[in-house]
Amino acid sequence: MAKKQFKAESKRLMDLMINSIYTHKEIFLREIISNASDAIDKLAYLSLTDDTVKVKRSDLRITVVPDKEARTLTVSDNGVGMTAEELEQNLGTIARSGSLQFKRDMEQKDDAADIIGQFGVGFYSAFMVADEVTVVTRRHGEEAAHCWKSSGADGYTVTECGKEEPGTDVIMHIKADTEDEHYSEYLETNRLQSLIKKYSDYIRHPIRMEVEDYREKEKPADAGEDYKPEWETVVEEKTINSMVPLWQRPRSKVKQEEYDGFYREKFGDWQPPLATITTSSEGTVTFKALLFVPSSTPYDFYTREYEKGLQLYSSGVLIMDKCADLLPDCFRFVKGVVDSPDFSLNISREMLQHDRQLKIIASALEKKIKNELVKLMKDDREKYEKFWSAFGRQLKYSVVDNYGAKKELLQDLLLFTTSKEGKLASLAEYVERMAEGQEFVYYVCADTKEQAARLPQVERVADKGWEILYLTEEVDEFVMQALGEVSGKKLKSVSDPDALPETDEEKAEQEKQAEESKPVLDFVKETLGDRIKEARVSKILKTAPVCMTADGPMSLEMEKYFAKMEGASPMGAMKAERVLELNPSSAAFGALKSALDGGDREKAAKYAQVLYHQALLIAGLPIEDPAAYTELVCSLMG
Repeated sequence: MAKKQFKAESKRLMDLMINSIYTHKEIFLREIISNASDAIDKLAYLSLTDDTVKVKRSDLRITVVPDKEARTLTVSDNGVGMTAEELEQNLGTIARSGSLQFKRDMEQKDDAADIIGQFGVGFYSAFMVADEVTVVTRRHGEEAAHCWKSSGADGYTVTECGKEEPGTDVIMHIKADTEDEHYSEYLETNRLQSLIKKYSDYIRHPIRMEVEDYREKEKPADAGEDYKPEWETVVEEKTINSMVPLWQRPRSKVKQEEYDGFYREKFGDWQPPLATITTSSEGTVTFKALLFVPSSTPYDFYTREYEKGLQLYSSGVLIMDKCADLLPDCFRFVKGVVDSPDFSLNISREMLQHDRQLKIIASALEKKIKNELVKLMKDDREKYEKFWSAFGRQLKYSVVDNYGAKKELLQDLLLFTTSKEGKLASLAEYVERMAEGQEFVYYVCADTKEQAARLPQVERVADKGWEILYLTEEVDEFVMQALGEVSGKKLKSVSDPDALPETDEEKAEQEKQAEESKPVLDFVKETLGDRIKEARVSKILKTAPVCMTADGPMSLEMEKYFAKMEGASPMGAMKAERVLELNPSSAAFGALKSALDGGDREKAAKYAQVLYHQALLIAGLPIEDPAAYTELVCSLMG
């Protein structure tokens, strides 16, 4: 029979499909098996709608046969098959437009299904690994079989041939190896098994293949006590794929051990997951998801190399190994799979359109993950605190990220150590136990909770019996600023002058102290110069003599954060407007005032320097010249 030409500018189009559409050549096996599965599904559907079609479901299968000597790989199915006319329509028409227009349409259209035949472009992915493809097919209910053969863009032939049973055989003659490509790997049983498990494990029909196995030989009847078992190699046809995905089974029918085993095998973690989340939806978008929260932080989690994403399946076929768009960054630690028949795929199953369905699923998963974590916090606090230890920092940074876009979503999940027994508490728990008359949610920043408890500015709030959040991570104060308030209660630093309400009498006393102390404060400012913005009588100190605070939007904690940023020098980084706060009721202030009033300005200057450096130490800020400070202290001891 004369060779026929494809109904398109085939050479360019074939080059486009083979070289541009698919990222990995191994995808071809997924495509051919998926087509075989579709053919079986069509036959099964016919058996439900046509009484003349008799099908025994248990006989339906896909078979994969490598032949190293002939250098062929055959994928067979006993599905619906095709007539000669259907072969022409489905395999003779690659696309209805020329290759250049076709490429433009791919780039511009969201749905290219109208220009893809029954097999779709996926069938032609076989030419990435094969230099000749033969399709032998017989339509169910017909006696005649036909053979379609092509070596690529040059065209194809269709001839009548023999085939005992209905169905389709796709016979791929694998290309010869080159320096750059090892095509022979697609004739190796182990490699084929691996690809089937990776991409087609959840095809609903059995995928059968002959594989080598080892079994113990039968023990001879006359074997003595010193008999040692012998093993032999056997070749058996086995079902390679699992067929029914774990996420398709009702949760009540799946043991946690099964979920744990699936997670460890699928995502390469030696520990079981901390939490397992199942969810599904039917309606506007139909999908099922099986998600896992790891027990510990992956080694590369906080590096640029870490890739978030869920495995994406379409009707049981793996489409994408890590679909990043299904997870917000705040939950990027979550592992799992999402399966939906509603994903819109363009010309390649590898390339997923970013469409409305995807956004709907992502939004639903975000809410589900949040709700499950809230439930975990309530029902199993010990396990949630383990989760928090692993991923709490990620949630905090996500509150701050993108101008606080996710703060409403995440605020219920945050935990902070508090002054109440030094234990972790959520913001909701803090608000629930706020004392009568307490107006704010108080916090203090320090390197450790022990240091936080000893800070002088904590004293006046703690003496009221009011609980204080201990913020010990660099990002914490940014989180407080992003949140602003929780449950209608403003978040307030204990270092803020208005952290506690003042009576008119207290305000008047403060003003009087400030006026009486003005000469001392002016002298301190003159002595310290640009190292501080101002010296002032403190409203926040109770018994301690001194502390350092900041005016303006940048706090001292923010200054420390920016100083630690990559490439920043502690002395050259952004700095807060430092304020030296002094307690006029303290003995240290009295000594300073006495020296100044007595005319000993040199000693008064030394006292001012000591108080300044003490404030730096208390705040956890670096001393510019530790040796000079040591000499200064020693000079006052002489």
